Amino acid sequence: IISLQSYSDDSGEPSLLRFMCAELTRGYFLEHNEAKYTERREKVYTCMRIPRELERLMIFGIFLCLDAFLYVFTLLPLRTLLAFLRLLTIPCCGLGGSRFLQPAQVCDLLKGLIMVLCYSMMHYVDYAMMYHLIRGQSVIKLYIIYNMLEVADRLFSSFGQDILDALYWTATEPKSRKRAHIGVIPHFFMAVFYVFLHAILIMVQASTLNVAFNSHNKSLLTIMMSNNFVEIKGSVFKKFEKNNLFQMSNSDIKERFTNYILLLIVCLRNMEQFSWNSDHLWVLLPDVFMVIMSEVAVDIVKHAFITKFNDITADVYSEYKASLAFELVSSRQQNAYTDYSDSVARRMGFIPLPLAVLLIRVVMSSVKIQGALSSVCLLLFYLGLITMKVLNSIVILGKSCHYVKEANMEGKLFERPTAQTSKQTPKKANPAKSPPPSVQRPSTSITKQPSPRAKSFPPAPPPVTEVTSDPPPDSPAKPEESSSETPQSTELKHKTTKKDLLEIDRFTICGNRIG
Repeated sequence: IISLQSYSDDSGEPSLLRFMCAELTRGYFLEHNEAKYTERREKVYTCMRIPRELERLMIFGIFLCLDAFLYVFTLLPLRTLLAFLRLLTIPCCGLGGSRFLQPAQVCDLLKGLIMVLCYSMMHYVDYAMMYHLIRGQSVIKLYIIYNMLEVADRLFSSFGQDILDALYWTATEPKSRKRAHIGVIPHFFMAVFYVFLHAILIMVQASTLNVAFNSHNKSLLTIMMSNNFVEIKGSVFKKFEKNNLFQMSNSDIKERFTNYILLLIVCLRNMEQFSWNSDHLWVLLPDVFMVIMSEVAVDIVKHAFITKFNDITADVYSEYKASLAFELVSSRQQNAYTDYSDSVARRMGFIPLPLAVLLIRVVMSSVKIQGALSSVCLLLFYLGLITMKVLNSIVILGKSCHYVKEANMEGKLFERPTAQTSKQTPKKANPAKSPPPSVQRPSTSITKQPSPRAKSFPPAPPPVTEVTSDPPPDSPAKPEESSSETPQSTELKHKTTKKDLLEIDRFTICGNRIG
């Protein structure tokens, strides 16, 4: 406007001087596009909030994985021993009438047998020979091998939990129905074979990382760390929704926790080679810190730009925490559908059995137990692990109850699913929209051991037609604004808040997720 006025005010011909004066004095008003600039400012604030909200979710998820991982070392041996003693006390007659072992006890026995067999088989795998075989390869070849191992680990985690679930269900399935499986023994050998192969795969990953730490020029370690930044390119510029972002967050939690265990194995192997000299530990710590910080930086950058490009608020991570907390609280119910460690495996793709077998193998080969004093130290270490497991469980259970109450989902814990006959056929809908059975929790108390089931089948999930009309989870849970609202509007708002988080559950409880 100013430049046009300057041209019109002067009757002379336009000149370069007049043009420069118009450019230097030309103004504009940002308030004419207030909505646009406000939105851009909110995006900046969202990116600034992402590191804090993401790390809160990561810390909570890592403690969930730690709880499931410590369960294998602490409570699972005791539960397996109790189930084995129960099996020995079964009378020799009258085996065909009632069930003498609860389904959870049968699963504990199977897990214990898998751990013992796989640990025995791991003794025939030479870690030192594998390390020197990997060390003799070129840097580029090792970089390709490391990438292939990461892909194979995700595929193994995706299919492994299906193999274990098939074994548990085959062993505990009611015998009244017609047999539609190949038998418990073939499923058991498939599970043992899977855990053994997955443990070897993780051992190769640890050996490759160990070679990178011990290389003189650190070129391999630098290439492996740069591989994390390539992950940004493969994920940032894709279309993401809230449910897909939740799957990625769970995968990142599992990946970070697995990297911590791999770094622990690398430190144990290096300390053993240097006769547990504490000076060598200070040489390893900078590399360990560098690997961890590169992983944290990549996750923050990746999630910050994914939320920016897809217009997702930072409050969505609070919903993710509430969903994980709901799963934890539900697994502590009296008649829970699954064990907590198995639910974590389905959520995050983290299967603790192969990693636990490898860690036991490395610790037993690195630490020599001789004499009574070593046995006493081992007992004290085991008691310390149990104490750590109990304290961790208490803390995360209290946090989970707090998150569930904040999201107004506590009422969902006490809902009983509606009965549904086998002849009823639900309406056709998208398979991804059907609610998983594990979301519905019929019990009302928290105990250690479930009581015997009165029925031979668990209650059926609610019909599909009740969930397909749910709105998508567009906003986090909001508190009640005033007490003057009608009871109907309050009840409607309460249901909508629950359904927001159930939309997340619907897409994340799956065993065939690659991550």
